[in-house]
Amino acid sequence: MASDAGHKPDEHTPAAHAGFQQNTSDVPRTRLYLVRHGALVTSDEWRYVGQRDVDLSQKGRKQIAALAADLNTVPFSAVYCSDLGRTVESARLLSSAYGLEPTACSEFREIDLGHWEGLTLDEIMERFPDEFKQRAGDLASFRIEGGESFSDVRARALPRLGQILGEHSGTTVLLVAHGGLNRVILCEALGLDFNSIVRLEQSYACLNIIDYFDDYPVVQLMNKTTYDIQEL
Repeated sequence: MASDAGHKPDEHTPAAHAGFQQNTSDVPRTRLYLVRHGALVTSDEWRYVGQRDVDLSQKGRKQIAALAADLNTVPFSAVYCSDLGRTVESARLLSSAYGLEPTACSEFREIDLGHWEGLTLDEIMERFPDEFKQRAGDLASFRIEGGESFSDVRARALPRLGQILGEHSGTTVLLVAHGGLNRVILCEALGLDFNSIVRLEQSYACLNIIDYFDDYPVVQLMNKTTYDIQEL
């Protein structure tokens, strides 16, 4: 029996276009613009805010405004966001040019960090050293006391995302969410183990683009920012 290793995929599959013809323009797809909210009033302190409702800073608003200028010609069919204030404000700034009101969904909230929320990294390592070590060794499944694991985030967020992609099939959708939530979506799209989730950077006001060909995702762009690259 011949090996599948050299078998050319059927010409109608996304794999054929992406891997062999380097052209997906003629394959039906639903495009997701996935954005992280702008910087927060707590960002300079490196606090773990999780599901706490923390405001955008003026810097964060400027970051989102810069991205909005880049996206002002994208034909979004709908705009979604988490129901936390920082993402709702970011989504409204991005969608104002389209006359679209963002739909806020609790499923897209940031990971719940339990009793770590509001603390700095140094405070967490001082107060909860064992918990910090355990979580670092099992990011996929470990739950901080009173909080969630990344697998929990996947279970609540991805079904809602799938529903939205189905409702807007063949169009372009904007979702404004959070660093942790975005990483979950990207890990799933890339087929990565969730224990590698922190290897994916998500800067404030960054843009990711994922094309979904039925259930076959292709990441076209990741962690692009429009503000000063020296901030890296």
